Amino acid sequence: MSPKRWPLWLALLLLAGCGTTTPTGSLPSLPSAGGGDASSLAALPAWNTQTLGDTLQGLRQSCKSLQKKPAWRGVCREAGQLADNDGDAVRRFFENRFTAWKLRDGSRDSGLITGYYEPLLSGSRTRSERTPWPVYGVPRDMVSVDVPMSQRNRGALRARQIGPNRLALAAGGDIEVNPADFPADPRGIRLKGRLSGSRLLPYFTRGQINQGSIAGSAPVLAWVEDPVELFFLQVQGSGRIQLDDGSFIHVGFADQNGYPYQSIGKWLVDQRQLTLSDASMQGIKDWLARNPQRRDELFAVNPSYIFFKTTPGDNGGPVGALGVPLTGGYSIAVDPRYIPLGAPIYLSTTWPHSAEPLVRLVHAQDTGSAIKGALRADLFWGYGTEAGMYAGRMKQQGSLWLLLPKGLSPSATL
Repeated sequence: MSPKRWPLWLALLLLAGCGTTTPTGSLPSLPSAGGGDASSLAALPAWNTQTLGDTLQGLRQSCKSLQKKPAWRGVCREAGQLADNDGDAVRRFFENRFTAWKLRDGSRDSGLITGYYEPLLSGSRTRSERTPWPVYGVPRDMVSVDVPMSQRNRGALRARQIGPNRLALAAGGDIEVNPADFPADPRGIRLKGRLSGSRLLPYFTRGQINQGSIAGSAPVLAWVEDPVELFFLQVQGSGRIQLDDGSFIHVGFADQNGYPYQSIGKWLVDQRQLTLSDASMQGIKDWLARNPQRRDELFAVNPSYIFFKTTPGDNGGPVGALGVPLTGGYSIAVDPRYIPLGAPIYLSTTWPHSAEPLVRLVHAQDTGSAIKGALRADLFWGYGTEAGMYAGRMKQQGSLWLLLPKGLSPSATL
């Protein structure tokens, strides 16, 4: 999961329930060493029913990064020596090596659990009547400049070019940058634009790009069959494209056009085209199937546009923020201010649109723009249609336990 990627349902709806909680005091959402929140793994709910072979594979992925840390070195070495099919040995390993710490946020001990996935699209290296929709790389004419928030209201600024696609603010520079021309985006200070003479203008919106404004100025990585699936590829930030010969291109987030995300699901609800309960990925696809003539109108509601790069590909999942491939069903995105990347996390929630328990040991291997707070997680479901079905429907409450090697406290990891 790219740090830019949004959980699927949230990217569609931006529901109020996912706001960031404001921490108070010293590490309020993490248990302190010696507190009452530490427990043995045997005391975790449904621990004795867990099948741990798949989660051991996830830990081995995390260990590619964690093994560099002294506290994890022995744990990772032992994990590499275990047989996946020896369930009893794997269970003893986790029980002997780890302590579980219940995560809380003030008085709350449960939070929002969402889902994401890796889309699978059909495409080609060449444009054809069957594959007319481009998957763009980063445009050659897109330029960025960092403007601190403190300077956003000072009127026109001056900048100079410091690279093919980079400007820097500089008194007496020959390029004019007026922050008021650009969309407000509280997530960062970087403006994305295009040069027009001696002025920096905002870059093209999604609607303009879909009308062909960057044809010729951005590389095309592949051409795909379905513009709707291409839109959801952008929502997720990574995916696979299966070519005519059966081979795959793996693509991941490379850059973005500088506009904040606007939810098409929320727009459909506001327009009374869908009810809130119907505004899932499946509901939006159904609406588009009934209203194909309004597709461009709907997509233009979201001016944000994602540009991709090809990424190393095999049968594994996309590479997350930890720098290792994600494991379908066993990797989660977290807020690294509260949960250290790489750590095992015991997740107790329910299946999408169900009260059936979903309890498993997963691994914090990714981050996300909307994943904020100690009790917030986004479960990676894998790739393809079935994974998308689960991810698009997942909006559950759940509890989290942070697993750390014995002798290591949560406060020592941050």
